[in-house]
Amino acid sequence: MNARARELDALFGWRGETGSVHIECSPNADPDFWGCWSSVAEGFPVCTAVVEYPALGYRSMFGWVQLVRSSDNGSAGEHFEPDPFALFGDAPSPYCWYGQRPVLFDAPSRTVRRPLEWVAHSFLAVTPLEEIAAWKPRRVVPLVGFSWGFSDSGSSVELHETALLSSNEWQSHLDVLRGTYLAWVFSEAKEGKLGFSDPNGMGQ
Repeated sequence: MNARARELDALFGWRGETGSVHIECSPNADPDFWGCWSSVAEGFPVCTAVVEYPALGYRSMFGWVQLVRSSDNGSAGEHFEPDPFALFGDAPSPYCWYGQRPVLFDAPSRTVRRPLEWVAHSFLAVTPLEEIAAWKPRRVVPLVGFSWGFSDSGSSVELHETALLSSNEWQSHLDVLRGTYLAWVFSEAKEGKLGFSDPNGMGQ
């Protein structure tokens, strides 16, 4: 087991305010503590991404969109697929977590151990609520994204480095997102790094 935690901090801007995300991925040393239902999760990653944002109430409502590419998915690891929260897996929403400054949490594992490559692209996004109130389509605007994952040799798990994603990664997922969630509109990302690149934080 690679016991070194992977940490990353990122900034984003929205509506004139600056927010931050603290990301930490570490080996699961205590599956019971994290609510995992089997000890086989030990050694697999636990990932949390904590959002800080100065505005409150409806102005602090964000969501996490996550896509996963794994060597045991439907395409045998060739393509990313949406990764909804299992409890709402059949709900037509692209968000796996949503709320006021929502924390992304994920602790993937497998009950059968075999060689496995697993990569997630996780994006903090916002759906402008005033547009919903004006009966406009539900729009998903990307703010910041990061990659994380692990490699399982079948006997040991090694965590990948966490890394910020660029607009190109978001753009590469638009076809599958738009094809899966037909009632939603997915905004294009500005060229370059997702995150805080606009000094006014209002470029979206």
